[in-house]
Amino acid sequence: MVSDIITSLTKEAIFVTVIASMPAILASLIIGLLVAIFSATTQIQEQTLSFAPKMVAVYLALLAFGAPIFAMVINFSKTCFAQILNF
Repeated sequence: MVSDIITSLTKEAIFVTVIASMPAILASLIIGLLVAIFSATTQIQEQTLSFAPKMVAVYLALLAFGAPIFAMVINFSKTCFAQILNF
């Protein structure tokens, strides 16, 4: 019984972590790819070229998706505390 609850909470924790990190990772991935294509096209070989655009993209992604991510994390926390109180 307890192991089933722990297993389900672990699965949900992994799911919440993946979904919560997805907007920032995808924004960074897309901007990194675009900067790499630009760098290869113009033959600019500066390694720090992609840092600032990635940082801005991650900031904007977290700004856009921060509220739903926060709500999802809060709901998961409520679920965890409810399971603890049921013991």
